[in-house]
Formats: sequence, structure tokens, C-alpha cells
Amino acid sequence: MKIFEIITETEARVLERGEVVTLARGGHVTPLARDTLKERQVVVVNEELSNEADEILAPEADVRSVAVAADHNGAPLARMLERYLRGRGLAVQAIAADHPATWEYPDAAEAVAVLVARGEVDAGIVVDGAGIGSAIAANKVKGVRAAMATTETMARHAREDNGANVLTLGSSLLTEDEARAIVVTWLTTAMRELRYIRRLAKIRSLERRQ
Repeated sequence: MKIFEIITETEARVLERGEVVTLARGGHVTPLARDTLKERQVVVVNEELSNEADEILAPEADVRSVAVAADHNGAPLARMLERYLRGRGLAVQAIAADHPATWEYPDAAEAVAVLVARGEVDAGIVVDGAGIGSAIAANKVKGVRAAMATTETMARHAREDNGANVLTLGSSLLTEDEARAIVVTWLTTAMRELRYIRRLAKIRSLERRQ
């Protein structure tokens, strides 16, 4: 990543759209440059701008709304989770199959991932047989970081270290109690450390280069 002592309007204009740059400790971004950086979706990462980086890249820390979908294998577990999350006071957008005969895990994953990427919900959960296929499919949607978890430890790392905004679960691998514990851990874990957010910035830059 490029390192700047100061970023002016002129410099901001020549940065690539979606680029990730680092502002040196004690560095400065001029007011006009800030507007241009925002317009060009340039990510500036440093200690002074960590809050801005959080807002752009880190998953929502205070999750209030969740989209949930599943294929036919994951449907019973997904319905249980929908009821459970509503009982915890969350707004749940349950996505039903448009065409049940052909609805498969890529369809469920896409439906949830698109809502997350657009910012229409704070987080997403997809359930299929093993959770792996849904993670692969959801990660094809720009701006989505999907992770499959089979334990609370994996869920915590997925959120805290890797900033996952979509969680995928395997109904054949988990009991209802295990699934509930994993979901709660994932939803209540925040991503706060700047070093982890810097890595998300690199992932975003990689995504935009493709």
C-alpha cells in the first residue's frame, strides 16, 4: 500500500478508484481530499482514521437485522434460527425459495449475500447441508466475506479476525444447540483491531482488481 505524509486534492484525484493507501502517523488529509477519496472509494488506513476504516470495512458491530436463507437440507435449522433470532429482538428477513423445485444453495447464498452487500441488512446467515458450498457461492458477491463455522471458536475468529459479514452453517454437522451458540457468538463478536482491518483493505483491493 502507498504511504503518504499528506494527501491533497491533487493527489486524491490520481489515486485509482478503490485503491488502499496508508497515511503515516501524524499525517494529514485535506478537507477537499477527503471528499474526493470518498467519491473514488479510496480506503485510507492508519491509526488516526481507524474509525473511518471501521465504518467502511468492518462488519456492523451492533447487529439489528439479519437475512436468513437455506436450501432444502438446511431449511429446518434455518427456520429454528429465524424464530430464535426474532426472540432475541432482531429483525429477521427470512428468504423463501422463489422456485422450490430448483432452489439450491447457490440461490440461497446469493439472496442473502446481495442484501448484505447492499447494506439492507447488517448480517446474513445461510444454511445448507455442510455450509461449505454456501460460503463459496456467497463469496462471489462483491463486498461479501462469508465464513463457515462448526464451533464457537471458528465463529469468533471469522468475525473478529476476518470480518465475516455472512455466516454459513451445515445442518448435517450441527445440533440445534450448537447452531444457536455459534450464531450468538458470531453476532456478538466485534472486529476492532486496526491490523485486522488493514487486511480487509488488502482483500478489498484484491477484489477490485479482478
